[in-house]
Amino acid sequence: MITREKIASLIDQTLLKPDATKDDIRRLCREAMDYGFWSICINPSYIPLAASILQDTEIKICSVVGFPLGANTPEVKAFEAEKALRDGANEIDMVINLGALKSGDYELVKRDIRSVVEQGIRFQRGIIVKVIIETGLLIDSEKALACKVVKESGANFVKTSTGINSRGATVQDVEFIRRLVGPEFGVKASGGIRTYEDAIKLIEAGANRIGTSSGVSIIKGT
Repeated sequence: MITREKIASLIDQTLLKPDATKDDIRRLCREAMDYGFWSICINPSYIPLAASILQDTEIKICSVVGFPLGANTPEVKAFEAEKALRDGANEIDMVINLGALKSGDYELVKRDIRSVVEQGIRFQRGIIVKVIIETGLLIDSEKALACKVVKESGANFVKTSTGINSRGATVQDVEFIRRLVGPEFGVKASGGIRTYEDAIKLIEAGANRIGTSSGVSIIKGT
């Protein structure tokens, strides 16, 4: 039996809408404190505000790099990551370079991820890097290669989706990724997760982090 408290502790409560306001971010922080979410996931410009609100809590601040397309250069992604970490982020969700992956340029994909991972290492405070592989745009052989490169590059999680460019997480994708990365590596399911039942199915499939904008509804069962 997975308790609601346990589910809450796996949730990255997410708000990445382009029109999110400061009041929206304040509300997100309050929800995280009220419900015991692991983190909030926000756009980079709001990291300082969130850090000031959450400074005396254990709630992590996750922010995005190369979001939502993943087509920036490694140098730009490295700068984004460094700025986010300096501003107070604890975790980075970066989008893989999908075009490079589909072109077979695995060295560029690896360098791209490594550029962000190295920024986390510089800060020496247990920074977590999750790599969004956008499963809805990949065939199984590409998913397998993406997972291999993510692990080889020193990141901590494979994340299914942005929730913007294609479909979100599926049980089949999470099971597939878990088999590929093994029992200890991080798997984050995200995109389209709106109910308690959705979260349970994905956790049972192998996800150990859930990215959702519906965390409150999931925990309340509404």
